[in-house]
Amino acid sequence: MSNIKIIKVDREKAPWDLLLMADPSKKSVANCLKKGSCFAAFQEKEIVGTYILVKKNSTMEIANIAVSKKNQGRGIGKLMIKDAIKQSKKMKIKRIIVVTGNSSISQIAFYQKCGFRIFGVKNDYFVKR
Repeated sequence: MSNIKIIKVDREKAPWDLLLMADPSKKSVANCLKKGSCFAAFQEKEIVGTYILVKKNSTMEIANIAVSKKNQGRGIGKLMIKDAIKQSKKMKIKRIIVVTGNSSISQIAFYQKCGFRIFGVKNDYFVKR
């Protein structure tokens, strides 16, 4: 994994193909991009993953995290979570959240492996986002 570099990318250069894997709503992704910062994981010159950080008061949300299908299961998602935590700490943020659907069992398990715990259930979160 040492050959993976994660850098902040301009909104105009955001990897929409990957972002839409995480959330198929273009409107929702555009809203997250407008409010937050987009990061991309590169291997060589290829983007293999992405996520958006959205600051909400004293909390940071890791949004729209996705790894390209052919690169899943290689630890890139975990690497991006660690990077998101590092970026949040740089901004003196102490509370970091991730939101996913309650039927997304594999995603819930992934976030728990990364140290996150279920905090609560919010009805219609993605609709109201």
